[in-house]
Amino acid sequence: MSDKTTNLTDLRYDGRMTDRELGRTGIRVSPIGLGTWQFAGPSRMSTAFFPAIPQAQIDEIVQAALDGGITSFDSAQMYGNGHAERSLASALTTAGIQPGDVTVATKWNPLRHTAHNIEKTIDDRISALSPFPIGLYMIHLNFGSLSTVSAQINAMARLVEAGKIGSVGVSGFSARQMEISHRVLQEHGIPLATNQVQINLLERKIETNGVLETARRLGVTLEAFSPLRSGMLTGKFHDDRSLVAKMTPFRRALNGFSKKRLDRTTPLIRGLQEIGAAHSATASQIALAWLITYYGDTVIAIAGATKPHHAKEAAAAMGVTLSQDEMQRLDELSTSAIG
Repeated sequence: MSDKTTNLTDLRYDGRMTDRELGRTGIRVSPIGLGTWQFAGPSRMSTAFFPAIPQAQIDEIVQAALDGGITSFDSAQMYGNGHAERSLASALTTAGIQPGDVTVATKWNPLRHTAHNIEKTIDDRISALSPFPIGLYMIHLNFGSLSTVSAQINAMARLVEAGKIGSVGVSGFSARQMEISHRVLQEHGIPLATNQVQINLLERKIETNGVLETARRLGVTLEAFSPLRSGMLTGKFHDDRSLVAKMTPFRRALNGFSKKRLDRTTPLIRGLQEIGAAHSATASQIALAWLITYYGDTVIAIAGATKPHHAKEAAAAMGVTLSQDEMQRLDELSTSAIG
């Protein structure tokens, strides 16, 4: 899966990796952002994966992210029906952040809704995140809406024109759906900012399904969710397999934490740990550094955190500079692990 078009020597470093533009919007963000699904509270969607986190701990997580240089925060209506958005806004306020200091993104839930619902519910999203403006507003899924992609994108464009949001993104969209979205937005003079898809050392379908090529051609940023494959790339489950049994059954099954999968991915994990030792970094930090380096400026990562040190660790990955030999080794180990 070697990406022949990536020129690692073109990447810019200045102690910490420089900020990147979201598509062609002029909005600049840190290469690693903080996701907030884990802030969804006692909702079914959250507790299947995470224990409920008290606001005081959320405040600490967000502060750790800010202290580490993270300037973008990703949320969604579906994360507790606004609970995560309100928790994020509260934490940013507690940290003394002013509107415009960071970029806040959130997502519209298309399930069983028409495009009309986008404009109908936007004030709820604005209220939940107040006083922080919505810098990036995304369609959360590429399925489930009762309207066409074109109708949904046109509604999003009208929100930009009305000054309700700063830019438009999508999530989980195919190359063809990205093309449609780009074309519709272009008619309004608005760029397609992002497509949020799963990308990590164990998930690289963007290289073969046209999404990466389309993003580069259209100037769209790909936001990588689950950059550590729900913790599999941290190495902790390989070092102590008893931890797998402590997962919720849903999370364990969904992310393939089987003995066979752990065995197959062990060489990759050991490679991450060995390279990490050379950089005084963790396996997680090396996996994140690979992700935001290998694809050039096209990819940024959205990392989750349930504890402050998780956010601190993720942010510090922006300061890791991998050599071309290390990148190639991880590429080869990744290819073997994926199979």
